[in-house]
Amino acid sequence: MPVAGSSLEDDLRSLGFDVRTAADAAGVTEELAAVPAHERVALVDPRFVGHVHALRLALTDPRFPAAATRGALTVQPEARTALTRALAAAAYPGETAPAGAAGGPERAAVPGADARDGDAGPVGGDAGPSGGAVASGAGHRPGATVRAPGAVHASGEYAGSPSRTRPSGAATALDPSGATALDSSGTAAALDPSGTAAADGSAPAPGAHPSGATAAPGATAAPGAAAPGAAAPGATGAHSWADDIAARLDAEGVPVHRPELGVLVAAVPADARERATAADAVAAVDDERVRLRAAVKSRDGFFTTFCISPYSRYIARWCARRGLTPNQVTTASLLTALIAAACAATGTRPGFVSAGVLLIASFVLDCTDGQLARYSLQYSTLGAWLDATFDRAKEYAYYAGLALGAARAGGGDDVWALALGAMVLQTCRHVVDFAFSEANHDATGNTSPTAALSGRLDSVGWTVWARRMIVLPIGERWAMIAVLTAFTTPRITFYALLVGCALAACYTTAGRVLRSLTRRAERTDRAVRALAELTDSGPLAEAVAKAAARGAGSYLAPLSAVLGAAAVLAGTAAGGFGSWLPVGCAVLYAVLAGVAVAAPLKGPLDWLVPPLFRAAEYGTILILAARSEVNGALPAAFGLVAAVAYHHYDTVYRIRGGTGAPPRRLVRAIGGHEGRTVVVTAAAALLHDQNQGFTIALTALAAALALAVLIESIRFWVSSGAPAVHDETGEPA
Repeated sequence: MPVAGSSLEDDLRSLGFDVRTAADAAGVTEELAAVPAHERVALVDPRFVGHVHALRLALTDPRFPAAATRGALTVQPEARTALTRALAAAAYPGETAPAGAAGGPERAAVPGADARDGDAGPVGGDAGPSGGAVASGAGHRPGATVRAPGAVHASGEYAGSPSRTRPSGAATALDPSGATALDSSGTAAALDPSGTAAADGSAPAPGAHPSGATAAPGATAAPGAAAPGAAAPGATGAHSWADDIAARLDAEGVPVHRPELGVLVAAVPADARERATAADAVAAVDDERVRLRAAVKSRDGFFTTFCISPYSRYIARWCARRGLTPNQVTTASLLTALIAAACAATGTRPGFVSAGVLLIASFVLDCTDGQLARYSLQYSTLGAWLDATFDRAKEYAYYAGLALGAARAGGGDDVWALALGAMVLQTCRHVVDFAFSEANHDATGNTSPTAALSGRLDSVGWTVWARRMIVLPIGERWAMIAVLTAFTTPRITFYALLVGCALAACYTTAGRVLRSLTRRAERTDRAVRALAELTDSGPLAEAVAKAAARGAGSYLAPLSAVLGAAAVLAGTAAGGFGSWLPVGCAVLYAVLAGVAVAAPLKGPLDWLVPPLFRAAEYGTILILAARSEVNGALPAAFGLVAAVAYHHYDTVYRIRGGTGAPPRRLVRAIGGHEGRTVVVTAAAALLHDQNQGFTIALTALAAALALAVLIESIRFWVSSGAPAVHDETGEPA
C-alpha cells in the first residue's frame, strides 16, 4: 500500500485509475495478465512522491508505446508482451515462468503485441517485492480486473471536473510491504524490492515533453541514469523495481519515452528524511502553473506566442474543466472560419470587417485545441489530422469567400486567379516542408555547416523571432489576411499574401537546398518509401519507370522533375487555350516523371521531386483556366485544385501517423499527378470551342476526385485506430 499519509492513491484516482493490491510480484503478473490485451498497463512505486502532473505526463500520454519517470512506468498494448516477459523474469528469477503466468506460453501471443522472443538479462537490484496486498475500486468482486466504463482519451479530466475521462490502461504498484495495482481500462502497477537504497536515476533523463518545451532552468539530465524524473534537492532515492522493468524494456528494444519534468518532482525516497524533503519540493512548485505553461507549443510564431497564447491557454483550461475535447474545439474553429468566409463573400465593408474579426477568433480557437490537447494529454492521430486538414479547409474557404466578395463589391473585381495562385503557392510551400522533413528526420550522419549556422542563430534571441516571422507561419499569415480584409480590398489582400508567401518559399527552400548539398547523410529506407508515396505517381509514370529502370543517380531525379515541370508549364503558357501543344508537353511531363521515380529517391535533392510535381500539376490547371476566359473556369479550377490538394495533404498525414499512403488502387483510379495533367490539357484542347464545356469538365473532374478521396479518407481515419502522434512538427504551418 502507499506510505501512510501519501496522496498517491488519490492522485492516481484523479487521473482515472482504480486502485488494486497484489500479494507479491507473481500476484501482480497474474493481475496484469487478466487485463485485456487492448488496454494500457502501468507500474507505479507506492513510495512515489511527486506532482500529479508528473504522473499524468508519465502514465496517460497515449503517443508512446512505453513511457516512464522515476518510480512509474506505462506501456501500450503493442508493448504488453515485452512487459509480461520483463515481469516474469523479475517474478521468477533464474526459473522458467509457470504456464499461464505473465510471459508464459499462454500469454505469448497477445494480439497486436511485440512478437519477439527472448528476455532481457537481469537488471541490477532485487528480483521483486517480498509481499503485498491488492486494492481495487469499489463494486467489483475480489481478484477481478476492474475496467472503467466508457473509457476514452487518456487524462482528459481536470481535477474537480464533473466530467472526467479515463486513460485506457491499468496500473499496479508493489513495495516491500504491499503492492498497489491500479486498473482503469488501462492498469498501473508499482513494484519495488526490499527497499535497498541506491543513488540512481534521481535526475531527469532526456526526453521530449509533449508540448515540446525545454526543461525549466535548473533541471539537469544524468547521462545513463536508469530512471527519469526530478528528485528533491539532496535526495539520492531508493531502488525501485518499476525502474528495473523500464530498463528491461529498453534492453528489449522497446523505446521508453521519458518526459522532461523541468521543475516538477518525481522521486522514490529512501527514508523519512528524503520523503519530507521531496514533499517540501512538491509543495514549493505550482504544478498547475507548469501545466498551463507546458500547454503552449514551444516553436510557435511571434504573433501566436505574444498575441494569442497568453490568454488562449486559459480558454483551453476552461474547456478541459467542462469536459470539451480538442476535436470539438477544432470543429468550432472550422465553423467560425466558414462564417468568416460567408461574411467576406457579401462584398460589403461591414462584411469584410466582420470577416477579419471572425478569422482571428477562428485562429484563437485553432490555438486552443492544440493547447487543450497538451493540457489534458488528449492526443490522437485523428485529432492531428482534423486540426491540420481543417486549417487548410478554413484558409481555402476564406480565399473563395474573398473572391466572391470581390466580384460582388462595387466594380465587380475578378480575383479568382489570385485566389487560386495563393492556394497553389501555399500548398507547394507545405509540400516542400513535408518532403524535406520526411527525407531527413531520421537520416544518419545528419550534419551540415548550414544547419550548424542555423543552430547558432537560434541562440540569439532576436534572430529566432525574425526567422520565424520570415517564413510567414499561420499566425502571422492569418493576422495579415484579417487586417487587410478589414481595411483594404480583396485584390490588395491577395497581392500581399502572394508576395509574402513567395518570399517565405524562397527563404525556406534555399536554406533546405543548402543544407542538403552540404550534409553527408544516408537516407533510410523509410524516408525513401515516404518520398515515393509523396510523389503520387499514377499508371503512366509507373509504366515509364518500369521501362526506364536505371541506377540511382545523385541529381537525375530532381533534374528530370525540373525539366518535366518546366516543359508542361512553359508549353501551356505558350500554346494558349485550345492548343494541342500543352497536351504534347503534358505527355512529355509524364515520361520525365516516370524517369524521375525509376530508381529509389536517395539523392541529396530528391526531396524536391514531390513539390515539383505539385507545382507542375497545380500550375498547369491555373494557367489553362486563366487563359481560357471561359465563364466559371477559374472557380471550377479552384475546386479541382482544392480536391487534389486534400488528397496530397491526406497522404502526408497518413505517412506522419505511421500508417502509409492511401491505397495504390485509389492513386491509380484518380490517375496520379501526371495522368490528371494529361486529362486537363486534353479537355482544354477538345472543349475549347464549346460554350462552358471546359468549365463543366473541370467541375465534373473536381466532384469525382473529391468524392473518391473523401470517402476513402473518412473511412480510413474513422476506422484505422492509428496511434497518436506528436504534434511538434518543426516550423508552424
